[in-house]
Amino acid sequence: MKIIIIGGFLGSGKTTTLRNLGKHLIDKGHKIAIIVNEVGEVGVDGETISSSGLVTKELTSGCICCSLKISMEHTLQAVIEEYGPDVVIIEPTGIAFPLQIKEHIELMDIGNVSFAPVVTIVDASRFGVEWKEIPKFIENQIKESEIVCVNKIDLVDSEAIATSTRMVLGINPDAIVVEFSAKNADEKFERFMDLLTGESVIRQEREDLNSIEVSGVGSYAGEYSIISENMHTDKVTTMLVHLLMDIRERVRQLNPEFIGHIKISLRFKEGLVKGSLTSSEGEPVVEILDEKGNGEEHLKFLSAVTKVPKEELVQIVDSCIRDTLGKEGMSFEKVSSQVHDDPNLIKLDL
Repeated sequence: MKIIIIGGFLGSGKTTTLRNLGKHLIDKGHKIAIIVNEVGEVGVDGETISSSGLVTKELTSGCICCSLKISMEHTLQAVIEEYGPDVVIIEPTGIAFPLQIKEHIELMDIGNVSFAPVVTIVDASRFGVEWKEIPKFIENQIKESEIVCVNKIDLVDSEAIATSTRMVLGINPDAIVVEFSAKNADEKFERFMDLLTGESVIRQEREDLNSIEVSGVGSYAGEYSIISENMHTDKVTTMLVHLLMDIRERVRQLNPEFIGHIKISLRFKEGLVKGSLTSSEGEPVVEILDEKGNGEEHLKFLSAVTKVPKEELVQIVDSCIRDTLGKEGMSFEKVSSQVHDDPNLIKLDL
């Protein structure tokens, strides 16, 4: 069984990369499973990935390389026993160090496994801001990678792409750098997938770091049950754009240069729509992931941004969501968060 670990800071494009990679591997005849780790108590990406027909295990309320060391072993064992994949893709939270995850898995007794080269994804459209906001964290992620993907090249000019690549190689001259847009399964993305057929040789040369502390990120996640009337895809799309813009403006007042990831998924009678925002200067991006309703209705969110106290982030996100749902005439109720006092507890969705 081969394990692929795809890291990168919040909002760098890991989930989009993972979805396209998963589909590619399935088309090549592989049996794959995906482990998604999110920083909050409520996961958004597990449902996002599952909507594309991929099998996922979702870990929430922590960081695989920190508080979920033991539960990662249980999860991998469950994946192997229940599904028997030949490839497992792990998407750590954006505030994890991928090499630490690899090292912890190597110490587990999970049978015959090999590792693809360790991957970190960087966002070419905001790499300079990331370096300014959290230089130590970004430096560690890149130094501990064998492949660095400069993503979102469709959003910037050639000079910005070249600058990002030079910065990456300045931090890690031994890295293989691939420039692509994860949204486009073109020849550049194909090269990245070909590189993953190799074997990882990198080893960690220092003590583990607490990646959550190094990142300086405050986070808050949750879920609302909703009852909607006369909602359709276009209306939901517009609503999520305005909601993310409201959150952005209020977070800007606390940190005008914040980076991170604010993502919201809304499942309603006609389907599933996901919106995301990755920086103070960024614009909301909304995707229609499913146009077939399954009877469920809920809104899930994850907010994780730099240099904003959690208590203030909670107040901003909750008030913006409640105001938006109220304006749309929806009935809603906050679902109690899943509080994991025991870091060995996990949530499994298969």
